[in-house]
Amino acid sequence: MRRFGKAARAGICALVSFVCVVPALAQERHRAAGIDYEFVARPGWLPASVAAPAGVDLRFLAIDTIDNFRVDAALWQPVGAAPETTTLVINVHGSGGNFHSAGVSGFVSPGLAQKGYATLAINTRQHDGYIYTDNFYDIRKDIDAAVWTARALHYRSIVLHGFSLGNIQVQFYAASDWSPDIKGVVLSGSFANLAWKTRYVIDPDERNYHALFDTAEQELRGGDPGEKMPVEMNWRGRKSMPMSAQHFLTYRWDGTGVADGTFWIKRIPRPILIVHDEGDPIVAGYEPEQLLAAAKSDGSIVPSVNLVSLPNPKGENASVHGFGDVREKLVDTIAAWLKEHGLEPAAPTAPIASESTPAAPARASATAQMNAVR
Repeated sequence: MRRFGKAARAGICALVSFVCVVPALAQERHRAAGIDYEFVARPGWLPASVAAPAGVDLRFLAIDTIDNFRVDAALWQPVGAAPETTTLVINVHGSGGNFHSAGVSGFVSPGLAQKGYATLAINTRQHDGYIYTDNFYDIRKDIDAAVWTARALHYRSIVLHGFSLGNIQVQFYAASDWSPDIKGVVLSGSFANLAWKTRYVIDPDERNYHALFDTAEQELRGGDPGEKMPVEMNWRGRKSMPMSAQHFLTYRWDGTGVADGTFWIKRIPRPILIVHDEGDPIVAGYEPEQLLAAAKSDGSIVPSVNLVSLPNPKGENASVHGFGDVREKLVDTIAAWLKEHGLEPAAPTAPIASESTPAAPARASATAQMNAVR
């Protein structure tokens, strides 16, 4: 027995020694997801009126978000300005808008570029015909892809600008991403609380409002929450607004909607500029005042906030929500605010690639910049 015990112990020790010297398996590194971008030719569907003014270069990009949605974008750059020393403003459009015409992106982008600020205007997943179909939370991925693309292009000073519906999308992003290279937030044509406004101002018909919820819940449970519902919201009794279940539930149902600027704005740790057109028939004058009050309320972490109301010489009219009568004033207001907060316009250095000049590499990964930034 003793001999057997000694032999067994010797065998176990030999086995342990053998196990200990077996080299560890090589660990492979995999990429689970990422953000990619490429410079592309001028889109054939783009109106000829979209052109770079003197002193500005215009280029176009296709950006793939982390969930593989394609974001079309336009990059307006002051000629000869180095990205490393130039502030870039990311423009986010409103309901059913786009980067080139609807809302303010079409004139704010080239206007700011003429004043020495680069701009990246994007089409989010609710652009044009996709109006009222998006999930509020998903738009963050579009903005995030634009931010990482800006970093990959060597911009180190970024400002977010959201117009109309884009204002709440930008607020949510800025409140949930405190990256130090995001220097400020600009809100134009900005409502306060969209769920409240939908229920009591836009469509005050309680029966229809609850019918929208009942239908949305059914689509969420067993249908397609991204498709437009048979029950439609009524715009102040004048026109119908078909929308998807996910849009209604995340923006407009007061039980679950989170498009409330009075909640998000106080959680933004960056300077904020709010600009309102006094003739706007869509956004009431009290709404930007509510945002201002929330940003200044006890417990807010907003370091500074300014509200600028632009008088409209024509009074209230349909074109006003997009600042159509005060375009230059809007651009001047934003540029002056940027400068006041230490974001100086770029000084030209060397020529940069333009719309007709290919960039290298043609396709790149924006997420490759993550380690460098963080």
